[in-house]
Order: sequence, then C-alpha cells, then structure tokens
Amino acid sequence: MNATAVAAAPSRDDFAAMLEESFEKHDVAEGTVVQGTITAIEKDMAVIDVGLKTEGRVAVKEFGHNRENPLKVGDVVEVYLERVENALGEAVLSRDKARREESWVKLEVAFNDNQKVEGVIFNQVKGGFTVDLEGATAFLPRSQVDIRPVRDVGPLMGTPQPFQILKMDRRRGNIVVSRRTVLEESRAEMRQELVQNLEEGQVIEGVVKNITDYGAFVDLGGIDGLLHVTDIAWRRVNHPTELLQIGQQVKVKIIKINHETHRISLGMKQLLADPWQGIEAKYPANAKFTGRVTNITDYGAFVELEPGIEGLIHVSEMSWTKKNVHPGKIVATSQEVDVMVLEVDPVKRRISLGLKQIMQNPWEQFVENHPIGSEVEGEVKNKTEFGLFLGLDGDVDGMVHLSDLDWNRPGEQVIEDFKKGDIVRAQVLDVDVEKERISLGVKQLGGDPFVDSGEIRKGSVVTCEVIEVKDGGLEVKIADSDLSAFIRRADLARDRADQRPERFAVGEKFDARITLFDKKAHKVNVSIKALEIAEEKEAVAQYGSSDSGASLGDILGAALKKRNEESDD
Repeated sequence: MNATAVAAAPSRDDFAAMLEESFEKHDVAEGTVVQGTITAIEKDMAVIDVGLKTEGRVAVKEFGHNRENPLKVGDVVEVYLERVENALGEAVLSRDKARREESWVKLEVAFNDNQKVEGVIFNQVKGGFTVDLEGATAFLPRSQVDIRPVRDVGPLMGTPQPFQILKMDRRRGNIVVSRRTVLEESRAEMRQELVQNLEEGQVIEGVVKNITDYGAFVDLGGIDGLLHVTDIAWRRVNHPTELLQIGQQVKVKIIKINHETHRISLGMKQLLADPWQGIEAKYPANAKFTGRVTNITDYGAFVELEPGIEGLIHVSEMSWTKKNVHPGKIVATSQEVDVMVLEVDPVKRRISLGLKQIMQNPWEQFVENHPIGSEVEGEVKNKTEFGLFLGLDGDVDGMVHLSDLDWNRPGEQVIEDFKKGDIVRAQVLDVDVEKERISLGVKQLGGDPFVDSGEIRKGSVVTCEVIEVKDGGLEVKIADSDLSAFIRRADLARDRADQRPERFAVGEKFDARITLFDKKAHKVNVSIKALEIAEEKEAVAQYGSSDSGASLGDILGAALKKRNEESDD
C-alpha cells in the first residue's frame, strides 16, 4: 500500500481526533442547550442536525406549535443535548428539557430580583399543587394559594396568573412559589389607596362579609372595616346575629382610621339619635319605672328601660333581707321588674337602680306591726357568743343579747338552754330602721324584779338562800323576791378565817346586808361582813363604850341576847 492509500484511510486515532475537533468547532457539549436545524419531519418526529456527525429526533408535540404555525424543514430550534450518541448512533435531544433550562435561567433572575413570574396550576399533589412556569415545574403549597382557605381550586386551574418565588434549589430541581404573597401585596396596595380616600366621620355603605362573637366585618369596596358589637345599636346586643346577617347591605359611619395598620372602626348606632341626651329629665331620681332584665352578673343585674338605655341594680339594692345571694336567685333574664331610679350619671352613661326600694322597708313595717314593748314569737336561727338570733315576721331577724336572757342567771349559762329551731317568745326592746337592727328581750316577759323589789334598798337586812357554792363566793337568792346576787369571798365574814365558801351549804339561809341596789343598772350586792360590822357598831353604841371596861365579847353577847329575845316575842 502506497503513501496516498495510507493517507486516504485514516486510523481510529485520526478519526477520534477529527471528531473532537468537530465538537470543539461547534462548541457542543452534553447537558447543554444547543441550536439545531430541522432536516426532516417524519410522521410525529422532527429530525434535527445539531452540527454533529449524527442527527437526533424530537417529538413534534414538544415544540407546542399549532396548525397555524407548523414546524417545517429548515427551522432553527433550541434543544437540550442529553447524549452525543446513543445505541442507535443518534444524538439524544429534548425540547422539553431545553425549555426547562431556559426557564430556570429566567426564574433565577426573577428570584434574585424579587420579581413575579407567570405560571399555570396544572395538577394537584399531596400538600398542594404543581405549577408550570414556562417549562419548569414548581410546587404551590395549599397554604399559599389564597389569603383565605380555598375549598374549590377548580376555577384557578389552567389559568395563567402571577406567582412569587419563595425558594429555589437548582441542584435538587425544587421551586416553591406563592400566589398568596402576590394577592396580599396587591391587596395592601389597594387598601392603601382606598384608605387614603376615606375620612373619619364619613358615612359609607358596605356589605357584611363575616360575623364573629365580637362584631362584624364589613366590606367597604375592597377593604374591610370592623363593626364592633357595642357599636351596632345603642341597646345591648348579645351577639351581632341578632341584627345582622352575612351579605346584608348596611350604612355605617367611619369612627376611626389607623393609617399605619389600615384598620378601620365602624359604627351603626352613631347614625341614630343618642338616647342619653336629656337623660336626667327623663329618668329623675326616686322615680319608678318598669324595665326588662337583659343581663345578670355576680355584682347585679342590668335592666333595659328603653332601647339603648340600661341601668344597673347592684346586688346590695336587690333585696332588704337576702344578703350574699347571687342576683340570679332574685331575678331572671327577660323578666319584667319595677325599679326605682337611685342615681343618673349622663357623663359616664350610668343609671343606678333599686329593686328593694319598690317594696316597703321590712324594718319599718315590723315596727308598725310590732311597736316597742310588744310581744313577738320567733324561731332560733343562730346562737353566737353574744346572743340569740330569732327569725321574725317579714323575713327579718331580731337579736336577744346575753344580758337580756335572764334577770338572775348569767347569759352564758342561760343560752345553753336554747337550741336552733326552738320557738321563743320575746319582747321588742328597740328597732333601728337605718341600721336594720331589732333588739329583743326574753327576761323582760317575766317582769323586772328590781321594780317589784318592795322595801328592799341599800342598807336593808335580807335573808339569803345559798343557790351555789363557788371558790370565789356564794350565789344566793334574796328571800321574798326574784332577785339573786353573788357574795364574794371577802364579804362572807368579818374575820378572815371565816371567809371560806365551803362552810356554807346549798339551801342554807342566813342574813346579810344590801350594800348596792341600783334599779337602773339592775345591780344588787349583799354582804355578811357588812352586816356583822353594822351590828358590832350598834352593840357598842347601846351596851358599852371603849372606856367602860366591858369586853367586846360581853357587849356583843348582850346585843345578841336582846336580839334573840325580840325574835322569841
């Protein structure tokens, strides 16, 4: 073989070098978008020459051309070169991937510049939807579809609309977009424009868009305002649905506009006359009216006197006798009640009402029916350390103080004789209507032993009977009377050695001298010692003197003898 033949038949290495040179010349590399020319169209496939020794095939449908603008031989198109040569010796090309690569480049620019992109929602997947961004597929989370939850996404499918790219990861091929962000931005711009055209005090019409427990949101033509429940009507409104319903057209007044937050406060009652004007003349103090209970709280009940005008019956003004009782046990919601106006404050818009003032004061009624000195009967309601409480007519209580239980025995002792539920008779001693107090006495029913004491007075000598022997003295009863007294140990004898209570026995009688008799204070004191001293002085005066030479024993003996003789006579 000659040299010319050798040159005409290049070796395998020569062929590889020429192929590499061809690649470099056309700047073609796998994994990139390249330009190619359509050399033929065979059925539904386009044959494309991208400058390589082999051609590639791409489905015509990938180009998305329609009948009005069909593909034809000679058209220059961009395709994605996946591999230079496959098993069939053809280049592996893709128009879809080319479009995707082009889209990624554009999307990255838009993402970096925080620009919106256009896309089409074409499928629903777990947690959201897929969006076609001119060839690139993005994920739209369900929470990013709209400002408010959307139940039916059907109308949004297949419609080109703007999106905001939230996240891009080219290595993983992930794109996350949001439609909600675009809507919020658009809404904020619109709200700002609308707010600038609104003024406080302006009257405007709107449509009730949503209702909550605390009020209603009214659409003012692209921007919402809050109509608080307290601004719907002058009267008490427990829930907005009492007067409003969704879709209802309402006329409202703009009360306040916050230009920073774009929040608008609305009112309906402000369009009506204020019922509180001239309220003092309409509801004067001490006047009686009929109203309806609208609300009950722990501290009282609210009563509607007319639409928009409510007054409060404080719990302390609900009943004369029922103390510490919940208002709900005295009145009921929607109940009609007669009340008295106690006070009106037009500045604070408050009316104080009284329920008990409509009824007669039970203490005034009691003293009318049971004047002081009259006798009453009542059940023992309670026993305390200072007396008994009796339930009386008119649902009032009266108190019997310990000191008014018995003339002679200590009250602490006597009160033990009574128990709850006992029916007790007593005398009315005093009635204080203002302080709501009734004073009763049990001992007064038996008469006053000091009044009926006869000739007993200070200095009288009386006979005493021992009732009880105590360490400190003797409890005695004065004969021929209902009086009792306590003789202290020091008054039991003149001589200290005889001042012993134990030398006396219950039932034993002896004479003693009255040392204190106070009818007003109901006090009586008796003393054996005082009697002995008085007798000694009398004996000395009658039977001897200090210089007579007679002993004190002789003198007392003579006096005692005379006294006994007088007793025998």
